[in-house]
Amino acid sequence: MSIISIKQRLIDPELLLTAYCNGFFPMAEPQTGEIRWYSPNPRCIFELDEFHVPRSLKQLIKKRNYEIKIDKAFRDVIEGCANRTETWISDVIINSYIELYKLGFAHSVEVWINNELAGGLYGVAIKGAFFGESMFTKVKNASKIALVHLVNRLKERGYLLLDTQFITPHLAMFGAKEIPRQEYLKRLKEAMNINCSFI
Repeated sequence: MSIISIKQRLIDPELLLTAYCNGFFPMAEPQTGEIRWYSPNPRCIFELDEFHVPRSLKQLIKKRNYEIKIDKAFRDVIEGCANRTETWISDVIINSYIELYKLGFAHSVEVWINNELAGGLYGVAIKGAFFGESMFTKVKNASKIALVHLVNRLKERGYLLLDTQFITPHLAMFGAKEIPRQEYLKRLKEAMNINCSFI
């Protein structure tokens, strides 16, 4: 749902955080770079306790031939997510989330293999909610491994909500589901009433 549009170098961090707390998030139009704000109905989330890890991925994770790092290469992760033929992750989006990262709200979960960044994801953590933004992979399954570790981290730290915005086949294989906007806003309000620490 398009709410307002702006064109600038950076989205004000306070505006961005307030938007998330009220159920909105920004995306750039791929053709024009114009920033639009969305609050989808329905909204896609993960029920943390119902997160499903496919058997083949479980076996891959058990081998542990990788290292998980948090916030060590945030810029590389968001730029990796933007590196595709058509993307909503414009320079304005990149600059804005790097600013949130500097302020301690945006985070990256990274998969490293042989000291090389193999894939990862980034999102925004506020109170008891984590808002997943995007993921990328250089090595097969790296982004999936990052997602599994994200969910484990959120569960360990008492988060209530993992928002993934829109449903995709990739997310559905892990058990992501759509809920009505009003239900989402109710859960978001509950998550905003608790304090969790991502780091």
